[in-house]
Amino acid sequence: MQKLETAAEAPKAKHISKRSSLQKKETIAGLLFVGPMLIGVTVLTFIPIIATFLLSLADWNFIAGFKDIKWVGFDNYERLLQDDGFMKSLKNNAYFLLTVPIYLAISMLLAILIDKHVYMKSYFKVAYFMPYISSIVAVAIVWQVLFHPSAGPVNQLLISFGIDNPPKWIADPKYALPSLMMISIWISIGFNLIVYIAGLQSIPKDLYEAADIDGANAWHKFKSITFPQLSSTSFFLLVTGIISTFKIFDLIAILTKGGPISSTSMLVWHLYDTAFVNLKIGYASSMAVILFACVMLITVLQWLGQKKWVNY
Repeated sequence: MQKLETAAEAPKAKHISKRSSLQKKETIAGLLFVGPMLIGVTVLTFIPIIATFLLSLADWNFIAGFKDIKWVGFDNYERLLQDDGFMKSLKNNAYFLLTVPIYLAISMLLAILIDKHVYMKSYFKVAYFMPYISSIVAVAIVWQVLFHPSAGPVNQLLISFGIDNPPKWIADPKYALPSLMMISIWISIGFNLIVYIAGLQSIPKDLYEAADIDGANAWHKFKSITFPQLSSTSFFLLVTGIISTFKIFDLIAILTKGGPISSTSMLVWHLYDTAFVNLKIGYASSMAVILFACVMLITVLQWLGQKKWVNY
């Protein structure tokens, strides 16, 4: 009897052994595929994040080497509260957040018009998308020419309309930040437009047919069908848009260099200027931590608030 049981268990044990060996091979194969990505993320993302948090507690000039690192605790964060340049950059970033709801509203309106009321839809999609995929350097130089205080086409047009003293745009501290905001809105409309059109095409047509039967007008269909059905798309674009406003650097570097009189200085630009021009790595790292905290806080608040207005 025992011999029969042993003979019956032998194939089962052999099958389990083969299965275990196959699982090990699959695990090794999976690690080989994922390994390069994990190494890249660890070296280029995780380690720099940890280093940034550690260096934010130090006073260090990287040219002097690691031997001159001085640990100062939370002194860098206390200095930030008294740094007028940092507070100005933080305030400018807060103003720049207004670009997100503006270009989302414009993109949604254009998407609805193009999707339902315009012929040659492909042409308009490409036309609006071109600024987004164009080189930011080329776009910035074009707008620099357009906003030239004296010879620019914009001011020449305003003068022809009878405006004697038109704004100096990016050369004027009062208009420099709004000018950057207008350029950013113009660039961002294309991407958001394409995403909204994709969202519109996924809305079931039966909902609009039922609304037509009930006698609903265009406004009621937008309020009760289009906007709720696009809420998940709007949430995605809102989160990514707000994060992108905290990363704006290229337009400032090309057009204003943070000026005039720090009127266009943002957190990333001020961080760059502190770290790579003034060589205050520890102080700049504390700014990076604050930037990370701001983005994280706003993203968490959006995730908590989505339950009240996002429909999946």
